[in-house]
Amino acid sequence: MLTLPNLLTLSRILAVPILVFLLWKPSWFDYAITFVLYCLVGITDYFDGYLARAQGTVSRLGMFLDPIADKIMVASVIVMLVARPPVDSAPIIADWHLIPALVILLREIIVSGLREFLASLRISIPVSQLAKWKTTLQLVALGALILAGALPHWEWVHVVGLTSLWAAAALTLVTGWDYLRVGLKHMD
Repeated sequence: MLTLPNLLTLSRILAVPILVFLLWKPSWFDYAITFVLYCLVGITDYFDGYLARAQGTVSRLGMFLDPIADKIMVASVIVMLVARPPVDSAPIIADWHLIPALVILLREIIVSGLREFLASLRISIPVSQLAKWKTTLQLVALGALILAGALPHWEWVHVVGLTSLWAAAALTLVTGWDYLRVGLKHMD
């Protein structure tokens, strides 16, 4: 249970309250610190799976915790970026850009419920390669939006973040539909 890959996954989960705290009443400096921490946490997302496969230590705990760590980090950061704008500034995610944020959050809830239902039938849906790209794009989008809070005069960073958020939402819909389509085959 306490393999390096599992510890990396657990570190991502434990970093979430710190990310939330830093984004609670953010100044540009809080965003800068959050961006560095977020990047470190994102790197562990890659290495936990890579090391587990390379060392032959893939575990059920790791397979269970890895998607949860991704989901709580993404959901927490999205909520904080929507709820807490930078001091004396407009929100990072506002207006029409709330749509992709909602799509991402709703898909995660639906797919989690679907996985739970299918698990009760002893049916597992493996994570697709496209879903891994979706997660990567979500992490990039949120990282760029956090960085935009640290660098408010670099509007292009905010544009990259919002564009990536919409692209991540599009992949979110595609992968969500793929999982739903597979899951519907097992429902009476």
